[in-house]
Amino acid sequence: MAENLSLGADFPAASAEQWRRLALAALRRSGAATEETSPGEVEALLATTTYGGPTIAALHTAGPESGLPGRPPFVRGTDPAGSATGGWDVRQRYADPVPKETREAVLTDLENGATSLWLVLGDGALPLDALPEALDGVHLDLAAVVLDAGDAIGRAAGAWFDLLAARGVDPGRVTGNLGADPLGGQARTGVPGDPGEAAALAVRCAAEAPGLRAVTVDATVYHDAGGSEVEELGAAAATGVAYLRALTGAGLSVPAALGQIEFRYAATADQFATIAKLRAARRIWARIAELSGAPEAGGQRQHAVTSAAMLTARDPWVNLLRTTIAAFAAGVGGARAVTVLPFDHQLGRPDALARRLARNTQTILLEEAHVARVLDPAGGSYYVEQYTEQLAGAGWEWFTRIEREGGPAAALGSGLIADRLAEVWAARETNLAHRRDPITGVSEFPDLAEQLPERRPAAGPPGGGLPRRRYAEAYERLRDRSDAHLAATGARPAVRLVLLGSAAAHGPRLTFTTNLFAAGGIAVTTEDTSPVVVLCGPDKEYAAHAEAEAARARAGGATRVLLAGRGGYPGVDAYVHVGVDAVAALTKTLDDLGVAQ
Repeated sequence: MAENLSLGADFPAASAEQWRRLALAALRRSGAATEETSPGEVEALLATTTYGGPTIAALHTAGPESGLPGRPPFVRGTDPAGSATGGWDVRQRYADPVPKETREAVLTDLENGATSLWLVLGDGALPLDALPEALDGVHLDLAAVVLDAGDAIGRAAGAWFDLLAARGVDPGRVTGNLGADPLGGQARTGVPGDPGEAAALAVRCAAEAPGLRAVTVDATVYHDAGGSEVEELGAAAATGVAYLRALTGAGLSVPAALGQIEFRYAATADQFATIAKLRAARRIWARIAELSGAPEAGGQRQHAVTSAAMLTARDPWVNLLRTTIAAFAAGVGGARAVTVLPFDHQLGRPDALARRLARNTQTILLEEAHVARVLDPAGGSYYVEQYTEQLAGAGWEWFTRIEREGGPAAALGSGLIADRLAEVWAARETNLAHRRDPITGVSEFPDLAEQLPERRPAAGPPGGGLPRRRYAEAYERLRDRSDAHLAATGARPAVRLVLLGSAAAHGPRLTFTTNLFAAGGIAVTTEDTSPVVVLCGPDKEYAAHAEAEAARARAGGATRVLLAGRGGYPGVDAYVHVGVDAVAALTKTLDDLGVAQ
């Protein structure tokens, strides 16, 4: 019986001080702490500073009160039932310029688990005048449609309402979003947008189609430009406030204006960062609604999209794992709509299998893993609650900084946002280059023999505004150089290994060296065919033979001698080891091998 179960009650209570002492002992054994280190310094030694500033502690205690699901500050979700009653909205994205193919994909997805459609229009994607053909056979009053037309939103909205009229569909029964985001457009293209057009569309939606939202705050542009969760949160809040001012200025009440705005965020394979970010975004927006006099209307509608920045073109099948984790985090974090980008997103237009896998990723999470059946699964986790509060505080600080600059349009124009994003990206880029942020299949465990699937070209993103960055881009540029060399010469660039000691002795460094150079598209060989030689063995062999082997290599025609490890051995030009700037080392090696840029 439950009343007879004592469980942990028989164990003495542990204190934080006990944990510090035990942790300090472990740190001393590992060499990370000295005998002079005090228990009070342990938490600082074990803390992790994230991109954007928040520090993650190693030990977490009770966090702040986060309220109830469906109630301000909406940290635990905007609906008292969460996604437990019907799951979240499975939203598929379409950017195919061929209307017939879009229609086939749309109908297939709707028949097999998708619940809403995200249509990218114009600029090499689906033509505006192709909406009737692309949506032929779709029940427009059942499947929500979200438009993404950039600066053509006025014409796209007109085409959408014309289609409803032509089909005899009552606009009052339609759901979705027109996707007006002029400030997001400015961030992407550098061309100032007009929030007044978005406000006019919001007024029309409120009057004619109350289930249809007019405005999308797309924060993924800041994520794709290299920003962290903090930059996404602050820029999204500032953009939302700018739209709130425009909509109320056009005559909508504050609650009605709040109801016209949806937010789009990136979801990454860093699952806890994604969960905490979505919760923090709701806290920030709830505070803004409270200050605007409508706290009960401050439940932020969120659409999470698996990060394009984290997706790789090399070994793209690993993206299936990345997007699964990201979609899980989005659902746990409380997103009401989730889009999983296909695993081949960086290769071009996805094929039917890629779209099916993207769709079924969510189906498994919803129907087999039952992720949506638990209200706020992260609620009560000391770690997540504190992380949420830290992100909310840091995001609010960045939001107010943008506000002091005059709002997002002014902050984009002055370079404030671009400079902040560049600073954060520089820190991430350094960690990627040093492989402290590993990318499986690219910077770690690459496959030089992989055969990439072929895809038709996709429409490129608009340019002129904030840059678009990807975590794997530096390594993939090196692989592209290697592929071009292979095509031109029939062989990959290669370095020659000089193995010292027994197989058991040099094995670990052989594995390290092989994988490191493969990340740059460089093969390894033991044949005397390369001007770049890498000495590879244990430290005791280096002490005895490194100088002589380096001299022998140069006598044999080597122009550069590397050593797998650390040290200061005569005749060695550079060292490759754990923590080395891999991008710089691989770039230099390709140059030394005569591989064209």
